[in-house]
Amino acid sequence: MDFAKMPDGLIPVIVQDAHTGQVLMLGYQNEEARRVTQQTGRVTFYSRSKQRLWTKGETSGHYLTVVSEHPDCDQDALLIRAIPDGPTCHRGTTSCFEQPDQMAYPAPAVSFVAELERLVQRRQQFPDEDPNSYTASLFRKGLPKIAQKVGEEAVETVIDAVAGNREGLQGEAADLLYHLLVLLTASGLSLEDVVQVLRQRHTTIASGLRRE
Repeated sequence: MDFAKMPDGLIPVIVQDAHTGQVLMLGYQNEEARRVTQQTGRVTFYSRSKQRLWTKGETSGHYLTVVSEHPDCDQDALLIRAIPDGPTCHRGTTSCFEQPDQMAYPAPAVSFVAELERLVQRRQQFPDEDPNSYTASLFRKGLPKIAQKVGEEAVETVIDAVAGNREGLQGEAADLLYHLLVLLTASGLSLEDVVQVLRQRHTTIASGLRRE
């Protein structure tokens, strides 16, 4: 990054949700903030109002864990793809930018699944946060019980699919997807890990087709 190009030595940093692609916030970094971000893996900015380094989440606990960094073509702006640990905005919303949540625009499916995965992960980390949580109860029962539930939901999904029961299939598929998220989390994996395998397979297949 070319910090010398900027009169105040600060470059704009856009933070994007690595799972959903949603823009979460805009901040500024100097060389030290960028170095701390790379060392800790948590997005750190330089606060122009406080005149000091500021790690997002240092007060709220809603950190932004870095997945990748992408400088722009002029090396004077930066895009960071990150995984948010809770709402990014101080208002308690996912993004600092106004979103048409209350309008007739449904959230993309991948966005909701990513939010659901984060909730599942939170239930694992803080099991006593909601004593009535079904998800937390699954984690308490352990991996074998979670795996059993995935198997049961998979069988029920197949039965409804073969029977042509579309409404039942929707419900069972939803149950299967949810329990699969729980199983992945219990196994120390995430959707991103699974998607990475799909990307690699897609690249391999696409390369093979191009050679042919």
